[in-house]
Amino acid sequence: MTSFPPSAWRLVHTPPAPGAWNMAVDEAILAAVGQGQALPTLRLYAWNPPCLSLGYAQPASDANLEVLQQRGWDLVRRPTGGRAILHTDELTYSVCGPQDEPRLAGSVLESYQVLAQALLSALQLLNIPATADAKPGTAQLSSPPGQAVAAPVQNTNPVCFEVPSNYEITVQGKKLVGSAQARRREGVLQHGSLPLFGELERIIQALAFPDESSRQRAEQRLSLRATTAERILGAPLPWETAAAAFAQGFCQALNLELVPAPLTSGELEYAQHLVSTKFAHPDWTYKTRS
Repeated sequence: MTSFPPSAWRLVHTPPAPGAWNMAVDEAILAAVGQGQALPTLRLYAWNPPCLSLGYAQPASDANLEVLQQRGWDLVRRPTGGRAILHTDELTYSVCGPQDEPRLAGSVLESYQVLAQALLSALQLLNIPATADAKPGTAQLSSPPGQAVAAPVQNTNPVCFEVPSNYEITVQGKKLVGSAQARRREGVLQHGSLPLFGELERIIQALAFPDESSRQRAEQRLSLRATTAERILGAPLPWETAAAAFAQGFCQALNLELVPAPLTSGELEYAQHLVSTKFAHPDWTYKTRS
């Protein structure tokens, strides 16, 4: 494991919030970090109501809008790559830091590998025997400023958690933590999800498939290839317990002091601006339709 000199990052806990707000806050933190107005930040959060998030370039036609409306679930497009995730009953983390932060330096996969060590440290504290390995035959990724990326997956399925990617977290071959990253001039944003409990297969109902047999096959594949903390531990994992382990795991693996602090007034103001002009706006949500 790479060793780093001691450093201080900010730790932010935010209450459960709608999808557009959660994505806007991550982007507002990234802007503040890039301008030197905030320390590199680990944010831990949740979602209310449940929300289907699409990857940056994922077709909006992958979402089953009728089911989302019937169930009162949100729809949002992430600023990062990857495929669809249904955010509910989970712990979500985000990391925002400048380009010169050594823990985020190098290629996309190099920074994935570093942050994966922090995630593994957290899961070890929760008695979850997870691993994060490179997949054979996959080339290293690099990303120009402004490009949203995820670890490479050679499939066209709309479900993020069905197929593990490079340095994503698995338990006995089943994907547990899915992450994606955006690299911009102001810095690096990586966020990801740890499903705590509940039925992962709910996402299948929130996605569009050409026919019922395709939907059933997708549900079967997801059951075989993804898991939750509850399925591993045999009992539901409280959000607060997982959040404490994440903070401790990042400190241990990356030689950090995490300084608890709220969002600044500037971050809150900019996040609200991003909600109305971007993340809750149809031009952003439906910008990729097919």
